[in-house]
Amino acid sequence: MATMFQSVSPNEAVILQKGENKEACPLCGMNLIKFYKTTHSAVVNGVQKQYCSIHCLYDDKTLRGGEVKEIKVVAVDTLQPIDVKNATYVVGSKIRGTMSMTSQYAFSDRAKAIEFQKENGGDLMNFDQAYSVASKDFK
Repeated sequence: MATMFQSVSPNEAVILQKGENKEACPLCGMNLIKFYKTTHSAVVNGVQKQYCSIHCLYDDKTLRGGEVKEIKVVAVDTLQPIDVKNATYVVGSKIRGTMSMTSQYAFSDRAKAIEFQKENGGDLMNFDQAYSVASKDFK
């Protein structure tokens, strides 16, 4: 059975949120392990949340409001959560996205992002630029 690019095995995933449904996106319910390589996390109103995508982060942060701190993204090249300020995103590659027609994958190493971009297309962006692209899903 083929697996999706976004997926990892359960032992590779770092799940930051707690609770009975910790492996599910708190907004849409999608499985975080299945969509791990696009997960974002943040502390919202003092509660750690982990989202399946930048799309659901945008929905919670911008549309629902609340105090949002410590935004992180899983880096495709390390499978570890990193501060979004340190990430290089490849946006709009041929690799399918999560919750959006426009894919957004983050890398901790810019050279790895460029390598991914050469193979799969897309544009290099920082978090603010990728977040702006995600906002277009709601227009």
